[in-house]
Amino acid sequence: MLQRLLGFRLNRPAIEAIIAVVAGAAVLGLLALGLHEFGMLSGWALAGVYGIYMMASFLVVRSVGVSHPFDHFGLPNGVTLARLVLSSVLGGIALDLVERPMADPQAWLVLAIAALALVLDGLDGFLARARHLESPFGARFDMEVDALLILLLALLAWLQAKAGPWVLLIGAVRYAFVVAGWLWPALARPLPPSFRRKAVCVVQGLSLAALLAPVVQPPASGIIAGVALLLILYSFAIDVIWLIGHRHEA
Repeated sequence: MLQRLLGFRLNRPAIEAIIAVVAGAAVLGLLALGLHEFGMLSGWALAGVYGIYMMASFLVVRSVGVSHPFDHFGLPNGVTLARLVLSSVLGGIALDLVERPMADPQAWLVLAIAALALVLDGLDGFLARARHLESPFGARFDMEVDALLILLLALLAWLQAKAGPWVLLIGAVRYAFVVAGWLWPALARPLPPSFRRKAVCVVQGLSLAALLAPVVQPPASGIIAGVALLLILYSFAIDVIWLIGHRHEA
């Protein structure tokens, strides 16, 4: 009955994922408490932190119970979940910025959080390959956390006036691509592996994280964001052209 209500099987990987999510929520609470003592994360922003984390975590647990190919959740996915915790914190900070500006010491702390999330981005893939735990689920989990992190970094850059609202396109273009795939199934087909795609993703993360540094100010920050936007538009354009060109293939 419970499994039917949840919509997925409560198998061992799903149970381990739930335990990891609860542990992540505890770590998230400690981080939020520390940031609050540092003058950040008001009450409603804290609610936003947990809102982001719990909604994303439910989708993760559900996907594990439906399509995870291994008999345990796995350390690589645990690292990706840690990145989700950090991304949720950044989301709360973005909500906080709507209400009050950020001092330079706080901005450096936000940059450190973003840098840690980016470092962990390379670790989860390395662990998956080293432990032979690569799977479509893990790759999708990693990609969705990447997309969320990029979107939140772009939002932080805009809220700190490092670039105009157009900087949000850096984070929004991937979601626009997904919506386009719903409307035109030819764009939803799997893409071949691409070093170019991975490299551009890394550049987006590093560029947007650099914008969080207090020493990076306009017009330099706008130039950095503009180059990052052009690169990601170029990368998606190549993928769209490839998908259209191969739309009649099985």
